[in-house]
Amino acid sequence: MRTIIVVIYVFLFLILGLPVLGIEWIIAKFDKHAADISQLRIVQWGLRCVSFLAGVHLTVEGKEHVPTDQAVLYIGNHRSIFDIVITYAQCPNLTGYISKDGVNKVPLLGIWMRRLYCLFLDRKDLKQGLKTILTAIDQVKSGISICIFPEGTRNRDREDATTLLPFKDGSFKIAQKTGCPIIPMALTGTADIFENHFPWLHSTEVKLTYGEPIILSELSKEDQKHIGVYCQNVIHEMLQEHKNTKE
Repeated sequence: MRTIIVVIYVFLFLILGLPVLGIEWIIAKFDKHAADISQLRIVQWGLRCVSFLAGVHLTVEGKEHVPTDQAVLYIGNHRSIFDIVITYAQCPNLTGYISKDGVNKVPLLGIWMRRLYCLFLDRKDLKQGLKTILTAIDQVKSGISICIFPEGTRNRDREDATTLLPFKDGSFKIAQKTGCPIIPMALTGTADIFENHFPWLHSTEVKLTYGEPIILSELSKEDQKHIGVYCQNVIHEMLQEHKNTKE
């Protein structure tokens, strides 16, 4: 029943959101920033409703580490589509997520995502992938945060919630070229909402922790050179702390 309710809710949100998109388009003609913030808050409200209906019991820690006066690069471990649902609802300012290219083709959803500065990455097209990263760099320079999951795909390891796939170094070009802070995010429990019980949703305890900002210029040259490994180790330690606390 929970799954059916969520599916109906999402469908109605997307359909009823069509006139809202039209209104926001008109507002943007006069005040683009106001329209952007309005769309952000509407979607965040919708995502919180999805989490509530799905039975997510969320604990958030470390939110004080997230700057509210500048754009940042969020990075996190990735085990579920709910990673996006949960983290996007917490963003204090405009944030575009980098998602796989196929999502862009989902009716209505793709429109909302483009309105919210989300970018779509075709992993099979290196040239297009570079263009996406360059666009993300421009967005950060204009004050829009970016969120990316450096593993590149969902980690399907059910045995150990602390494992991580290798982080792709290209993800960090955004911070290297802009100097923006990197905000590590550790998520535990999201796979138990849906993926581990597919096709049904399951009420679950989820923990989201934000780590202290990582400033590239403050790292050693060796850590800067291997920033993917460095950030992977940071998030692994955060996940290990989740595990230790739970035990």
